[in-house]
Amino acid sequence: MQLNQRSSRWRLSVAPMMDWSDRNCRYFHRLLTRHALLYTEMVTTGALVHGDVPRHLRYNVEEHPIALQLGGSEPADLAHCAKLGEQWGYDEINLNCGCPSERVQRGAFGACLMNEPQLVADCVKAMVDVVQVPVTVKHRIGIDKMESYDFVRDFVGAVSEAGCPTFIVHARNAWLKGLSPKENREVPPLRYELAYRLKKDFPQLTIVVNGGITTNEQVAEHLAHLDGAMLGREAYHNPWWLASWDAAFYDADRPDPVEALTRERVEEQMCDYMTREAAEHGTPWPTIARHMLGLRHGLPGSRRWRQVWSDHKLKALAPHQVMALAHGGATDEIASNI
Repeated sequence: MQLNQRSSRWRLSVAPMMDWSDRNCRYFHRLLTRHALLYTEMVTTGALVHGDVPRHLRYNVEEHPIALQLGGSEPADLAHCAKLGEQWGYDEINLNCGCPSERVQRGAFGACLMNEPQLVADCVKAMVDVVQVPVTVKHRIGIDKMESYDFVRDFVGAVSEAGCPTFIVHARNAWLKGLSPKENREVPPLRYELAYRLKKDFPQLTIVVNGGITTNEQVAEHLAHLDGAMLGREAYHNPWWLASWDAAFYDADRPDPVEALTRERVEEQMCDYMTREAAEHGTPWPTIARHMLGLRHGLPGSRRWRQVWSDHKLKALAPHQVMALAHGGATDEIASNI
C-alpha cells in the first residue's frame, strides 16, 4: 500500500510516557533514530508554576526534535508554561487530553477535558497567542462508553478552530471509572477507523494515530491513511525497533558508514553518557541504564545481559566496566570490585 507522502514532522514519534520518557530515555532513543519526534513525560502546570523549572525542563541538546507535553486546564497557566517551554527551546507544546488516571482527573485535566471542548479551545488559544512553535493536542476517541464518532469529531472541530492544526489520536476510549491507567491502555478496544474518518473530515489538519502499534507493517498501513504514527510501549520495551525507522520511513540511512549502528555501539555511547551525567549532575548510572534494558530483546544471552545492568550491587563500578561484565568480559580487577 502506498504511504502518505505528505511531509510531516509527526511522521513517527515516541509517545509521552510517565516514568519512562524522561530525558535519559530520550537521549537513548535519539541514538537509535535521528528523525522521529520525541516527547517529554507529561509536566503539570503546577510543577512549572510552583516548582523547580530547570528540573522539569532540562534536556540534552541531542534530543531535538523534542516536544513538551503539558497537563493542565487553566488557560493562563498553560500560556505561561507554554512560553517557558518555548524559551527552553522545545520544538512543540502538546496538551494532554488523554490521561485517564484518577490523580489527573482530580486536577481536572487529562482525558476528562474531552467533555469540555470549549475549555480546551480556550487553553489552546491562550498558548497559540504567546508562542511561535506548534501547539498540538493528544486525546482519546471517546470517554467511558461514549462510542459515537460525533463526540470526537466535534471535539476536534472546536479545538482546531482555536488554532490547533495537529491532533494525536489515541484510538481507544478512556474509561474514567473502573480501570487503572494500565488497563486503559489495553482494555478499551482500538478503533483506528475513527482516526481515519477524522482525516477525511478534516483533511487540512495533521492527524497522528497512537495505540497498539508494534510493527513497521502496521506503521506503513497507518501512514497510507494518516500523517503520522506515535509509538509507545513497544518502542520502550523493544527499542532496537527504532533503529529501523530512519531508513524505512525517512529514506535516510546514517550518513557515516564508519559509525554503523550496532547495539554494542549504542551501548557504548550510553556508557559515555552515563559517565558524563554522573560527573556533571551526580546521576547514578542505574537511573539511566533502566531505559536500555530492552536493547538486546530477543537475542541469545539477553537475560544475563539485563541481569548485569539491573544489578544494583554493581553501582559503584564505572558504566564501561559494567558493560564489560554484561558481555562476559569480567577481568580480575573488575571482579574484585563486586
